[in-house]
Amino acid sequence: MQSVLYEKDGRIARITLNRPEFMNAIDDKIPRELANAVSRADEDPKVHVMLLSGAGRAFCAGYDLMHYAQDPDNPMTQDMPWDPMKDFQFMWANTQAFMSLFRAMKPVVCKVHGFAVAGGSDMALCSDIAIMSHDAQIGYMPARVWGCPTTAMWVYRIGPERAKRMLFTGDMISGREAAKIGLVLESVDSKQLDYHVEALVERISTVPVNQLAMQKMAINSGVEAQINASQRLATLFDGITRHSPEGLNFKRRAEDVGWKQAVRERDLGIYDWTSDKPIDRDINS
Repeated sequence: MQSVLYEKDGRIARITLNRPEFMNAIDDKIPRELANAVSRADEDPKVHVMLLSGAGRAFCAGYDLMHYAQDPDNPMTQDMPWDPMKDFQFMWANTQAFMSLFRAMKPVVCKVHGFAVAGGSDMALCSDIAIMSHDAQIGYMPARVWGCPTTAMWVYRIGPERAKRMLFTGDMISGREAAKIGLVLESVDSKQLDYHVEALVERISTVPVNQLAMQKMAINSGVEAQINASQRLATLFDGITRHSPEGLNFKRRAEDVGWKQAVRERDLGIYDWTSDKPIDRDINS
């Protein structure tokens, strides 16, 4: 079964994350298959625009932590002492696969329902235009421990102060709030999401390919150099977060109690990853 589906529909290339049983959580295949699908659409002279979406209940629930956090044998955590360049090579490949959406000559519209969290938010924010349902959720919870958003797109979407607010807390926000602060273009009622996105994609598809490519390239040129520098640093930091004392404690906790419990403790702020023990206080006090 393919992790990413590709379908050509007239002038529209439909690219669909296809691990619905795992809420399209990112495995080893998704980044590579995503980049291949984007390249296929870019090389097809009859395709004018790409529509990225997710099958099932969500767009993407981030990296598959059942494998990457709970499994002791995975490419994201090495035995110590670790090789930062080996880690960088692995994550940089994923980052560049996500950035194929940004670098493609043709526009990419991302439709978000359910969740676009952690690595899922990377893909949504690398797209040219993201539209969410009001009740969808977006955020980068691993900013609390065991992660740094390697695409570094938050600051380029919403500026430094709002990016800090999101990444200092790891909070999720609704599509309605994401649109309000400019993280995504807009949000609509979930019942209208498909219709609304289809209308926009159809409208874009009526513009000549060369016109679309020139507009995208001209706009992207204003931030491309800065994005590249930020991504190199963020990708290196991402590896460090997973091999820091706190990151290794999170990994061990996920192996001991399961990744769902470890993630719950991380997101609620009820575990001290430095001392590797629960926080002895009422989180609501």
